[in-house]
Amino acid sequence: MTIAPEADFDAAPTLLDGAKNLVLTAEHCDLAYWFTDVAQGTLAGRGATGHGPDAVIPDFMLEDGPLRDALVLEFGYRALSEELATRLLAHYVANAPGIPEMEFFATQLIDEARHSRVFRQHLVSLGIPQEKVFAEIEDMTADYRRRVLNPVEEYSLDIVRDRKDFYGGVAVFTIVIEGVLAPAAELSERKWGVLNPAAGEISRGTSIDEIRHLVVGSSILREHLIKTPEYKPRLLEILEAGRQLWNEVPDREYVIHREELFQKGMHQQADLIGDYELWPGVRMLDTTPDERYDAAERWTDEMAESRMAYMGLPTDWLSGPPA
Repeated sequence: MTIAPEADFDAAPTLLDGAKNLVLTAEHCDLAYWFTDVAQGTLAGRGATGHGPDAVIPDFMLEDGPLRDALVLEFGYRALSEELATRLLAHYVANAPGIPEMEFFATQLIDEARHSRVFRQHLVSLGIPQEKVFAEIEDMTADYRRRVLNPVEEYSLDIVRDRKDFYGGVAVFTIVIEGVLAPAAELSERKWGVLNPAAGEISRGTSIDEIRHLVVGSSILREHLIKTPEYKPRLLEILEAGRQLWNEVPDREYVIHREELFQKGMHQQADLIGDYELWPGVRMLDTTPDERYDAAERWTDEMAESRMAYMGLPTDWLSGPPA
């Protein structure tokens, strides 16, 4: 069986390249595609943990210290975010206007549930007892959930559940939620691949899924705007509200906190990291927490500009003044 290149764990593009350049549709990424190319391609040998058996966790990642603390926080936050995304996607499945959209969002729901699980289970692999992992995540993310995720969840539910605006909901997920969070996944893959091969593979697998989510969501919106151009003002209104929301929620302080922990931890493993480059021409050891955060912000804008252009939408809203 030949696996589609974009679903092949080794051959798939990076999240940034794939999200900016691939074109996939809901009709193509149906249940059959998921059961073959995703389940037997991306997830081959990685179904339970998100990483292959040869991707080990180094002993130093199991020791108390800033590097382990940074990864526990990152994967704990991501486990919660993916759980909330899974619950939110149930409304997309229920409101899908056709079978192709229903099948695709059913697979995305499973993808997000899987992501939450592999992030959570990696915390167990890092030493958090299985019977305590749910409580640990709830405790470490309580403030983040209240201040960052709850406002985003309420905004999304208002559109897709209360107003039953399916296409508005697709815009929320494709541009606002996934479009903002996905670049952090790209950064995660680059950071952890050299320090913790297991965590790097987990992030690689989730990034491959996110490419599909972003690209297919953009395709659904593009097709809808071609058929129903009068929906464009409403779509731009939703996107503007989403931009305002992300300008208001204090996500940066949480990301910077764990990047500062990562900063301390990576310098303790300087010999292992060596001249590894986080992006071309820049050694990871030479980057700062703010530089890594700002890079993810730039990637967010690059991806959004590309997908907006593909949908025939203006991109000037991206550079508007902060709320």
